Amino acid sequence: MRIRFHGVRGSTPVSGPEFAVTGGHTSCVAVSWDDDLPALVLDAGTGLQRLAAEFGPRPFRGTILLTHLHWDHVHGLPFFPNADRDDAEVVLVQPAQGDPRAVLERSMSPPHFPIRPDELGGRWGHVALEPGRHRFGGFDVEAREVRHKGGRTFGYRIEAGGSACCYVPDAHDDDEAVAALASGADLFVRGAPFVAAERAWAAAFGHGTAEHAIGLARRCGVRRLVLTHHGPNRTDAELDAIRSKLGVELATEGLVVDLGPAR
Repeated sequence: MRIRFHGVRGSTPVSGPEFAVTGGHTSCVAVSWDDDLPALVLDAGTGLQRLAAEFGPRPFRGTILLTHLHWDHVHGLPFFPNADRDDAEVVLVQPAQGDPRAVLERSMSPPHFPIRPDELGGRWGHVALEPGRHRFGGFDVEAREVRHKGGRTFGYRIEAGGSACCYVPDAHDDDEAVAALASGADLFVRGAPFVAAERAWAAAFGHGTAEHAIGLARRCGVRRLVLTHHGPNRTDAELDAIRSKLGVELATEGLVVDLGPAR
């Protein structure tokens, strides 16, 4: 199982030389078998534009699994050309909270956006997901509801070939559902846009802190922790200071993590 990071920012994309090393695109992580094209994509932030380079002229045929519907996790959807073409086949999965197409259309339709979801090219299936065990893109996926402000939010555990990746970009620090997903994982991808000194802000916005993620990873026996969903105002220098002080790995655009033996 290969995990490739295409978007590692939270809230809003950023640009400029002070963000160039880490990257400025919002949440998007691709999951594939070895060198295969990704069949499973976690979140659809502006990082989808980077994912397009992997596909080149080929259509996307697979599953896009959304943790929730905040803008920074969906606003790349209409800008992913490989999924907006006649020969594309997309299964778009979101936490169940009503008709999934209608819920997405509330933010993706005039006057908020010029087109509706049904106006994208290709064949699109919309799935309202409930917690439990599922299978998408050839991977086993466990979905659990996690605490995050402003709409139903899921964390995911993806398993294949005896390896497990836990992906929770948005959730409060104190959430046992996150611990259950991360238990014994080979890779724990955790959103931590704040540090302990900013705990009050983290709680107010329903997010996690880096220090808590480190402690949780140790408690859960995680083999590798990678923090993501970086605050949009964190420059490369500021993130490097956090990395050095806490001794933690931070996601950057283009980071690739291979889990388990080759297929």
